[in-house]
Amino acid sequence: MARSGKAATPKTAGKGLSRELIVTTALEQIDRSGAQGLSMRSLARELGVEAMSLYRHVHGREDLLEGVVGLLMADLTADLDDELTEHWQGFLQLVAHRVRQIAVDHPRAFPLVATRHPAAPWLRPPLRSVDVVNTFLTELLRHGFTDTQAVDAYRSFSSFLLGHLLLEAAVRGAETAPVEEPLDEGDADLPERDGQTDLSDAPEVVRLRPLLSEDRAADEFEVSLEALLDRLNHELTQ
Repeated sequence: MARSGKAATPKTAGKGLSRELIVTTALEQIDRSGAQGLSMRSLARELGVEAMSLYRHVHGREDLLEGVVGLLMADLTADLDDELTEHWQGFLQLVAHRVRQIAVDHPRAFPLVATRHPAAPWLRPPLRSVDVVNTFLTELLRHGFTDTQAVDAYRSFSSFLLGHLLLEAAVRGAETAPVEEPLDEGDADLPERDGQTDLSDAPEVVRLRPLLSEDRAADEFEVSLEALLDRLNHELTQ
């Protein structure tokens, strides 16, 4: 974001502080200089308030970063095009391109999507929210996938997106190391911490939790490797 020679006008001038404004400003700061440079003090300075005022709306480091990730992923499965999602391939293409657009538009913030803990321990990034995963599974089951096939597709699809888009984000200037510096300056109380995951609106996630919880990383690696080798061999022999 370009800076003029004049002192920046605080964003809260003429309007009240809110969680939405804080999270949006945090994303803007990450877009400019990466998550490592984000702090409650820098946010407060840009918003024209005291750092402690922020804790009335966000409850420290975890809550702030979760808010940023939530903002990035908010529209991932919203307004699905009926024509594009008539077939399961169209659905996967639409979701993949939407996730890629996040990485392209916010390369310095995308590693948060890829590395932050998901909403539930049996989910995996970047399709890390319960609502998104439930929509994903519901769509594939609607198109004739079995439970096992739908979960396998979710795993493979997630691995593909992470591998490609983390690399693309890094090429665009992202730092892929975890955020290490604490953002909870001032020893403020964290009344809500990480909260509880609500699964009441995610019946497929609840039903398929045992399959989603299986550790099949070694098998998935071998399958992906074999698929790559088969494709390279096919190209070589043409």
